[in-house]
Amino acid sequence: DYLTEMSDILQFHGGTLDKYIGDAIVGMFGAPLPYEDHAHRACLTAIEMQQRQVEMRERWKQDGTWPEIVPLMQTRIGLNTGQAVIGNMGSPRRFNYTMMGDNVNLAARCESGAKAYGVYTMITEATWQSSVAASDDIAFRFLDQIVVKGRSQPVRMFEVIGKKDEISDETAACLACFADGMERYLACDWDRARA
Repeated sequence: DYLTEMSDILQFHGGTLDKYIGDAIVGMFGAPLPYEDHAHRACLTAIEMQQRQVEMRERWKQDGTWPEIVPLMQTRIGLNTGQAVIGNMGSPRRFNYTMMGDNVNLAARCESGAKAYGVYTMITEATWQSSVAASDDIAFRFLDQIVVKGRSQPVRMFEVIGKKDEISDETAACLACFADGMERYLACDWDRARA
């Protein structure tokens, strides 16, 4: 159920399914078919996947035949935008169409790092910038600047919140308050940041 629903959403938005690694789905946007708005498509895909999973959890709960843990299932998503080596990789006898490179690894770090921030979709600044350049219809939240394994420079990370026309006024107000607090935190204005 899960892999089918998520794969369909990925492909609906023009993503390419790379592979399944256990319950993980690896996908890419912009190859083999290039899209100017590839990062925005990826963010929309993440939003729809998270929304669909809410529906699926309710369905599994109502069904009552699943183990207790299944209706509690959560998915973390990591996205990064940048150049990668993409194509048929392997040997002349066995290969698969896939991607590799530092930018692919950074996307994987976003997925695993999201847990530390208590979020389910974490993206890099490169993805945020590219998505906003394509369309300003998604709400994001700046999370932190972190140095990930294998890099020496910090990377700015963001959470994908949802489509702006679908978030509540309360959520919008919370995002503004959080952004103000984060701005003060980065300026080392600890008391006002805490307040």
